[in-house]
Amino acid sequence: MAFENVALLGTGLMGFPMARNLARAGVPVTVWNRTRSKAEPLADEGAAVAASTNAAVTGADVVISMMSDGPTVLSVIAEVSPSLSRGALWIDMSSTKPAEARDARALLSKVGVGFLDAPVSGGTKGAEAASLAIMVGGEAADFNRARPIFEEMGRPVHVGPTGSGQLSKLCNQAIVAVTIGAVAEAMLLAEEGGADPAALRAALKGGFADSTILQQHGERMTTGNFEPGGLSKFQLKDLDNVLVEALAAGVTLPMVQDVRDRFAHFVDHMDGADRDHSGLYLELKARQGDRA
Repeated sequence: MAFENVALLGTGLMGFPMARNLARAGVPVTVWNRTRSKAEPLADEGAAVAASTNAAVTGADVVISMMSDGPTVLSVIAEVSPSLSRGALWIDMSSTKPAEARDARALLSKVGVGFLDAPVSGGTKGAEAASLAIMVGGEAADFNRARPIFEEMGRPVHVGPTGSGQLSKLCNQAIVAVTIGAVAEAMLLAEEGGADPAALRAALKGGFADSTILQQHGERMTTGNFEPGGLSKFQLKDLDNVLVEALAAGVTLPMVQDVRDRFAHFVDHMDGADRDHSGLYLELKARQGDRA
């Protein structure tokens, strides 16, 4: 299969393995990262490393952005718009607000560029294994055009018009955060009650309580491995965005509000911003100390 030329902007924890998988699949890919040294190892995989965002997108048929937040994505779009090819397709795989996805589409339509919002779930392990869940909002024709590229990174599903991908990711993040909170409580109860947490996870495997979060993050919690993974500060950002959307829809989400407040305490008062989001377990343990 002949792939279109791709520019991937942002080679952090997620973007790097995503770009590597594209390059290994034979996709002509040019990469850019604000800290160039983080992108340079991709040259060994066959990727071109650009010195600037404008250089990266020049001549690209498809641009993929994988950045920290919506304002950053919108800023980069505004910066590189003069260098984009008319008829190109921009795919934002960052986690942003649905309204920011619609703003991005509006900016790009002015220069004749299509847009898909396509956030992902699966963490760094999913990015490395090319098994990401990819939730895609936008035009069906653009989705079909991008499908061969998506399939080198994971499993894409078209979920609706522009903004629907980001809304789906927020629903995903609500489930992830609440489940992390529940797993933290179960692991702490097992540990303090005298059961072996590893044996508990094995016992629950395949049952209704089983999940990737139980197996992966439950192990992190009880072995003390809180290297990211998914950063807690980004989990907090996503939960704030969930609550913004809920307010707009007139929906009350009490479990999300509670776990959001716990993440805020972990990030703001326990030096948890750059720890894995499974570190919410540490916030729970600290609560026990407060009651002692």
